[in-house]
Amino acid sequence: MTTVLAGCSGNTDTGSSAAPTNPDYVVVDVYKTHLSKGKLPTPDDAHVQYIAERTGVQYNLQTTSSGGDPVESMNVMIASGDLPDIMRPVGGVEQTLISQNGALALDDLLPKHAPNLWKRIPQEAWDIVRSASPDGKIYYVPKIYMIPERAPMIRQDWLDAVGLEMPTTQEEYVEVLKAFLNEDPNGNGQADEIPTTGREFGTWMDHLFAMYGVAMWEGKPEWDIYDGKLQYAGVTQNMKDAIVFVRDLYEQKLLDNETFLNKGEIWTAKINNNLVGSWYHLPGNLKERLAAIQTLAPEAVVKGMPIPTVEGYEGYVTQKSVGEPEWMIPKVSEDKAEASLKLLDFFYDPANEDFIRFGIEGVHHEVVDGKKQLLPADDNTPIGLGMLNYNTKETMDVRIEQTFPEDQVQMVKDIFEVATADARRIAGDGLPSSVYQGYPDIQSHKLFQEYLSKIVIGEWPLEKFDEFVERWNSSGGAEVTKRAQEWYEKVQSYQQ
Repeated sequence: MTTVLAGCSGNTDTGSSAAPTNPDYVVVDVYKTHLSKGKLPTPDDAHVQYIAERTGVQYNLQTTSSGGDPVESMNVMIASGDLPDIMRPVGGVEQTLISQNGALALDDLLPKHAPNLWKRIPQEAWDIVRSASPDGKIYYVPKIYMIPERAPMIRQDWLDAVGLEMPTTQEEYVEVLKAFLNEDPNGNGQADEIPTTGREFGTWMDHLFAMYGVAMWEGKPEWDIYDGKLQYAGVTQNMKDAIVFVRDLYEQKLLDNETFLNKGEIWTAKINNNLVGSWYHLPGNLKERLAAIQTLAPEAVVKGMPIPTVEGYEGYVTQKSVGEPEWMIPKVSEDKAEASLKLLDFFYDPANEDFIRFGIEGVHHEVVDGKKQLLPADDNTPIGLGMLNYNTKETMDVRIEQTFPEDQVQMVKDIFEVATADARRIAGDGLPSSVYQGYPDIQSHKLFQEYLSKIVIGEWPLEKFDEFVERWNSSGGAEVTKRAQEWYEKVQSYQQ
């Protein structure tokens, strides 16, 4: 989440006029996708003007056309040479620009024009960014998330309703799921409870794999150390054993049998409608979800669930903290680089945190009893401008205290505390997308998702997993693994 104001949900308009209201301002085109609800701000927007008056730079937000594919749109821009001044790359676009000599090296520019950003991002992160380029230079600003973004969560009020304690082992967790299925914990007299759930392609049920020490990120296997070397978690014995467990849950209807059909909005609606007992998501985004649940269950309480233990495995919550690309400047926009970095530095300046979080009064927030409260976004409200993606325990605590109702602050902090205790930064944190070059199907996880879904629903036997491993390796996985291990050795050399 870039800021509370500029989060991730749906797309909006496709452009805004860049004509400056003050000719002394430098207009910087900022391109990013997955914008929050609302309309793109115009040059005379109060948010735009506030930033321009303090930086001399006019923030001109641009995004993908409604319904368009962000990666495809960016690749079209690269091919045409019609690029923004600063952009948030997605889908490996940053490596396309780097490999084509189309990205601007920022090593000398960042300390000079973005000193707040330069100081706040740790050296380790810059080293990982350097490891992702063939010449060892910095071509993008990384996202920083020093606490676990995602966490297993469970309805404490449902546990109370069925008379069970927080599960600590896999066996206890299964017992809880059975009670959620059979004992009407939502109290509506209907057998409509869903013990736990996931989304299409088997995503967003990482807690079920985490028990087996499987590195997963939103349901996609990641890279970590297995048998003493960096490997793709999707082809490990840990993954095979986890799939056995997930298949058993599905067969017993303890895992939502519509999991592989659930679009994101359907999955969200099930949780919001007081139907789901256990799920995996972002605690920092719990406010609206809990508000929806409490319209049906006023006493609803959500807790962080420690990873249930499984004998013979070291379970953990996957944490990725540094190295993921957040912002880069195309070389063709070098003449605007100073202004782009000045704009970016505004968002990394701690002195501007209050404005970044709450925006403009009457548009993005209101003051109630002397305390600022964010207003819900709507289609007619200009999107709050944001560029900061930097989170530590300290910054998250402040965000929780400032944006959650008082009676929820400790609850959310506790969820983060539980997840942090179980979290582990994976060895593949910051792995560049260039390792997948020439193997798009390996990068997209399509083969894994096909085998996972068919084995879990019982269409294929478990033995097909071994076939998947063979196909994955022969269709490019072996080469990708070699590249990933070479990258890891390079990262290790930076840290010596």
